[in-house]
Order: sequence, then C-alpha cells, then structure tokens
Amino acid sequence: MISLEVLAHLMERSDEDENLEFKEGKDRYDTTKLFKYCVAIANEGGGQFILGVTDKTPRSVIGSMAFRNTSKIATQIFSKLGFRVDVEELQHPSGRVVIFDIPARPRGTAYQFAGAYLMRSSEDLVSMSEDRLRRIFDEGKPDWLLEYATTRLEGADIVRLLDTQSYFDLLQLPYPSTRDAVLERFESEQLIINQDSLWNITNLGALLFAKRLDDFSGLSRKATRVIVYEGIDKLSTRLDKSEIKGYAVGFEGLVDFVSSLVPANEIVTKALRFEVKMFPDDAIRELVANALIHQEFSEPGTSVMIELYSDRIEISNPGTPPISTERFIDEYQSRNELLAGLMRRLGICEEKGSGIDRVVHSAEFHQLPAPDFRAGSLHTYAVLYAHTDFSNMDRNDRIRACYQHCCLKYVTNKKMTNKTLRERFQLPSKKSESVSRVIADTIATEKIKLADPSMLSTKYRSYLPFWA
Repeated sequence: MISLEVLAHLMERSDEDENLEFKEGKDRYDTTKLFKYCVAIANEGGGQFILGVTDKTPRSVIGSMAFRNTSKIATQIFSKLGFRVDVEELQHPSGRVVIFDIPARPRGTAYQFAGAYLMRSSEDLVSMSEDRLRRIFDEGKPDWLLEYATTRLEGADIVRLLDTQSYFDLLQLPYPSTRDAVLERFESEQLIINQDSLWNITNLGALLFAKRLDDFSGLSRKATRVIVYEGIDKLSTRLDKSEIKGYAVGFEGLVDFVSSLVPANEIVTKALRFEVKMFPDDAIRELVANALIHQEFSEPGTSVMIELYSDRIEISNPGTPPISTERFIDEYQSRNELLAGLMRRLGICEEKGSGIDRVVHSAEFHQLPAPDFRAGSLHTYAVLYAHTDFSNMDRNDRIRACYQHCCLKYVTNKKMTNKTLRERFQLPSKKSESVSRVIADTIATEKIKLADPSMLSTKYRSYLPFWA
C-alpha cells in the first residue's frame, strides 16, 4: 500500500524512469494504453503506473475518475495480459489517485501485448530489440561461464592446464602446501567442479587461468586479438596476434604488449626531454578489462579486439551493451557478474562503475579528445583518439567532450561551468565565448541542462547531465 508520504516522494523525482509513469487521466484513461504500460514496466523490472498526477514537474495531484471499479480493471489486466497487477486508490486532499503496482517479469520471460514485446525508451513505449530479447530469454539458461570447458580430469591435469600459481599470486595469498588444498580453493570459486571423484574445468576457470586457451576446444576463439594497421584504415596490416593465455593470467602481459605498440611523441622543454605515449596506459587498461568483462560469450566465433591505427585505438567486444552508451559514466550493469566479481577481487578491474570514469578522467588529464563509446548491431566499441587541439575538433568532438565533462563533474559531486570546461580544453579566459557555444550546442542536443534555470548570469551558470 502506497502512503501519501511515499506518493509525495515519487512525485519529487526530477524525471520519470522505466519503472515509474505518471498520467493525468482526469476523466478516463485508454485501457489499451494501460495494458501496454503494464507490459513495458513489467519488462523493465516492475514499478508503478499512477493516474491523477501531472507528469510534468513540478507535479501536482489533480485527481482521476478513471477506473472507478479497481477490482474490475485488475481482473481485466489479468485476463488480457496473464499476470496480476495490484490496483489501489489513494485519497489525496487534492483528489483521487489510482496506483497500478506492476510486478517484474519472471526471469527468462518477456511479456508482450498484441505481438509486441514492449519496453520503455525515455517517456515512450518501443518494441524490444532482438539483442535485448535474446538476453532476456537466455536468463533461463544455465550460465555459460559455468558450463564445462573440459571434463573427467585428474587433479594433476588441473595443475597442468591451469596456472594455479597465478590465482594465489594475484590475491596475494601463499600457495597451499598440498594439491588437494589448491583444488578445494578452485572449486570454491567455481573454476572447477568435482564429479564422481574426477574434475571438470568450467569455462570461467579456463577463460581466466588457462596456460593455453588452445587446450580447450571452443575457447581459442575467445582469445583477445591485437591488430596494428599502418594508417588510419584497415588497408595495410602490420601485426595480427592473439593472446594465448587466460584473461587473468595474461592480462598484465597483454596490456604491456599493447602499450609497447602505442607510438610516443618526444616532448622537449627548456630543461627536460621526455616521451609521452599517444594513449595513456591507465585508459587502455580499463577499456581492455571492460571489454573482457562485458562481452557476450554466446556469440560464436568472436572475441575482444584491440585495433591500433595511426590516429586512434579501438577496443571492441561482442554483444551490445545492456545500458545506453551515454550512461556508461554513471551506470553499471554487467551481463557477466560472476566473471566481473572475480576479476575485481583479482585486482584486474575497478569497482563497479568506476572504470569508465577513470578513462574519461585520463583523457581529460592528458588533453585527448573525449573517448567515443558506440553500440553497433553486434559489438560495442570504445575509441581513444590521439591529441587534437580544440581548434581542430569538429562539432561532435566538442559536444561529446562537454557531455562527458559534465557527467564526470556530477559523479564527483561537482557541477560543470564555463570555467571548468575551458580548463578541460586548456583554453584561456578570452575563449569563454567559444566554450559557451559548445555548451549551447550540447544543450541543443539535450545531453545537458541548466542546474538552475533561474540563473540569468552566464558567468555563474552551472550545468547537469540530462539524466541528473
């Protein structure tokens, strides 16, 4: 039962999300639209659909006369959609409010209405993409990471195929004195499974700790591939190499190898001469770890790819992201949490949601163009660009940098201003007008907004991401 206090709290939210929708419905509300919202909100994990409240902020209760018989509409919903929605009336001093409390869909199931599997997109209802549906249906299947890479092994075979020493080294633990203790620890991590006094190695165990991925049928194609091109396109390849070790065993070597391939520019000052890499090591490390963790393992014949061009580095992984690329900085959702959790404990990746923050911060610190995160039809791409002066950036480069800078400020409890963006671009104060144009262009794309719309002075205005 939602109380008046809970309703007031929901109304105070700055924006509706996929789990909450307000509609006025003052006299009546279309039943078909109601069915569609029930389906979409259930597919998004459940939430509330509320009638009798204005949907624009600041919200107010205006009251609704729709669905006077709440038991009747609840029965209709169940009959039409096949799942139960609790419907209740709340008597507010300003009028009657009707609240539909919609449950989450069952795991591995997507609800549909009139043949359409609906989901939320901002304030709209849209049909789910094929990739999104596939992920939902795969929820009911066994975790690919816990399927067996190979079976019926003796304890000696485990130590022969897996680099057990690296596991303890990465966790900074002493290596056990007996093989049985090693096997027991690996079993506790679900890296191996005991069956009839023999051992099976899971895909998780092989992917992370294989001495050679080629030793496991079907996993060699999951090895990370590094390609170096001569120029800015794929016409001429200088190097094409795949990492043979498991992700945890070979991660540091892989990052060092990629870093060694990155060109360096010599910087000469009055007192010093030193080299600066085109792309910072910490950004490469985070993006490689991110690609390994978030890849779609069910995609056959594909792997994480690191492609180095003369002007950029592209790191891609199979599968489209479960969240919008625009929310990479502030949101986190992994399709492989078992893998992500273990890699975090092993020190290979950052805590949840902080890796992309570090990448954006590193790009700003080294005065690089903003990283570009893209979702293709089958892959997710992260692109780091070589240094480019502000004067040579195009409009999209500047907007992307402005949006990411605004997000980075927000997640560190600060706000973007003209001054902070000028500092991000390393521009003098006389260039404030140029920066103001970038901010105006970014506002026009609805990626950022004024923190205080009543502030008239452009000098003191601050800005927030659109989702804040």
